[in-house]
Amino acid sequence: MRPRHTQHSLPTFPVYSSAFLSPSQLVLGGGGGASRSGIKNKLRLYDVTQDRTIDLRDEFELEKGEDAPMSMAAHLESQGIICGINSVLEKLEKGENQNCRTFNIVNSKFNLLEMRSTLTGNDMDDYQKVTALSPDGTLLAVAGSHDLTLLSYPSLIPVSRPIHTEREIYDVTLSNDLLIVATTHNLFAYSLSSIPPDKPNTLPTSPKKVQKRTKSDGIGQAEKLHALDLKHTAELPASTGEGSTFRAARYHPTDADVLYTIVNTAPSRSRKSKSTSRQAFVLKWNTRTWTVDKYRKISDRSITCVDMSPDGRFLGYGSSDLSIGMLDTKTLSPLITILKAHEFPPTTIRFNLSTTLLVSGSADNTIRIVSIPSVVGGSSWAFIIILILTIITLLLAIATRQLSSEGFKW
Repeated sequence: MRPRHTQHSLPTFPVYSSAFLSPSQLVLGGGGGASRSGIKNKLRLYDVTQDRTIDLRDEFELEKGEDAPMSMAAHLESQGIICGINSVLEKLEKGENQNCRTFNIVNSKFNLLEMRSTLTGNDMDDYQKVTALSPDGTLLAVAGSHDLTLLSYPSLIPVSRPIHTEREIYDVTLSNDLLIVATTHNLFAYSLSSIPPDKPNTLPTSPKKVQKRTKSDGIGQAEKLHALDLKHTAELPASTGEGSTFRAARYHPTDADVLYTIVNTAPSRSRKSKSTSRQAFVLKWNTRTWTVDKYRKISDRSITCVDMSPDGRFLGYGSSDLSIGMLDTKTLSPLITILKAHEFPPTTIRFNLSTTLLVSGSADNTIRIVSIPSVVGGSSWAFIIILILTIITLLLAIATRQLSSEGFKW
């Protein structure tokens, strides 16, 4: 299938994170990072049309010396954005990294609402690489390389003790009952049944109400709380090969018994065996039995970013071979592939809320907007007509057979 797609150049704006607040409101996070490159770190708000045009509505420039927004999630009801943004070096050295920040959009303008420290380690190179909300929007999981903090949203108050993993954390996904932490070699499933609900989702609308919480505030409260109950640990299936690692995990949005994971493989280092290239697989799990129902190879190179469509029909991905693609979640069959979508590997990919657009971004200062064809995005009239005609033909055949066996009676 050949979908229509458009590339947009964003000069001096390497893109690292993104989220949709509506079918047409897209937030991008990017910049030059903490280095002294001269490229400013910003959040940008765009209007995106179904014709794949974009219009910049607002941008929020971060403090000089802060890092680029490296991860992002959107809370739709409050028009809220949660980002992972490291503070300036001076604050990092003091252990005051206010890495978790919340914003909302009012009249197409960014308002900074809250800043909190959640990274528990002493590694100044660590950053909030994962930002994920629960389906009902009341819980927020934020993670660095080895530590995860579960917060109540929008208050950002810790609701459990931090989770520390020996292996590196690559992704997090939540259902109403479980928190799944994907590390390099394991999936950890934690129960959320004991988490109390947060206060109503009311957010301040003025940037003057920003509360700059310190590291000790969050961690001190978390130490008084209970640890989450680890319900299950799943390992990499042997079929994925030696050297494989989990890269991403996504719950199906309407079926909590279905979980999708991306596994990247590494070439064999054995001198006796023929070297194989890096590959990537998608695995469809049944979380009642923790077995893999389906798996499929999707790329000859590592996958760099993943997103699930809001209706659960499609899985979008970006690959280190510079391509982007889309799969059918039921069959894992490829539906769309765009080669050389970017000059650098994609860093983020997102479906809009109506599942009519797929947007990818890269550090090459570009985004690409893909129109999802109606024959894929929804049932086509041609398919419906064929289905109706098939049913009518079958009914006529059954009626004719019955009349033939009984004979005609006048």
